[in-house]
Amino acid sequence: MDELSVALKAREFITKCGNVALPVSVDHYAAQIGAVVRIEKLEENEDAWSVRLAENKYRICVNCARTSRRQRFSVCHEVAHVVLDIAADHSAPSWSFARRPPGEIACDVFAAELLLPHRLFKPRVDAAEMDFSAIGELADEFDASLLATGSRFATFSRDPCAFVVSEGGKVRYSSRSAALRDAKAWIRPGMEVPRDSYSGRMRAGELPSAPEAAEPSQWFEGWDGDGSLYEDAKHHSQWDQTLTLLWFDDDVLAAPTEKPTMSDDDFLLRELDGNLPWPGRSKRRP
Repeated sequence: MDELSVALKAREFITKCGNVALPVSVDHYAAQIGAVVRIEKLEENEDAWSVRLAENKYRICVNCARTSRRQRFSVCHEVAHVVLDIAADHSAPSWSFARRPPGEIACDVFAAELLLPHRLFKPRVDAAEMDFSAIGELADEFDASLLATGSRFATFSRDPCAFVVSEGGKVRYSSRSAALRDAKAWIRPGMEVPRDSYSGRMRAGELPSAPEAAEPSQWFEGWDGDGSLYEDAKHHSQWDQTLTLLWFDDDVLAAPTEKPTMSDDDFLLRELDGNLPWPGRSKRRP
């Protein structure tokens, strides 16, 4: 099941739940599948689990040691397992994109749609500035993680931008806007994070004070196009995980003359589409 199909199923589920207010009630989502949520002490590496009871009822147990936002995401993730009828596979840690099973990734996509509903999230993305501060404000409003918010921010942005998740100094996942995909800007999974980039220096312990100009050819495979690229980043040393926001300042972005050696079809789950016009306002940072 591709990412778009999963997202559409999530939107159908939200419609069945009726009107939603921000931040969304994950207990309301759970009740829709006949589930009750319990916050309990679980194993250190467990985020949550669910069990089917009699008469199509469910119990969702969430790790009390996790942050409230991670607990909210976990509830939505367990709801996804039921709605999508995907068996749980917790053989890899939930924070690792490197070894995440396809079914778990699909449930993550579903959960992100529940927490950040397209109908409410998209207009706010259109009105937002292009930096981590804006993503952080949206994360607060929707009571969602920076990772989930940033990924969907890039997916739904009308500007040429990407949100990149790296682990151990290597790119594991990227979410690109339709404008950036149209420009053939491909970020290869597994590539090393450029050491002298904003993200690379932050991972090494440096603390840049503001977004910086970036070199497109360092991030985009086979890139020889024009455009002024900018970069902002956050690093979580606990997991050696780096979150990177990349964006072009240009309203008209020329694609490189040669296509990348890898295509979107090489990805397990494709990014959401949405061929939207670029806005006229500049995204440049001083």
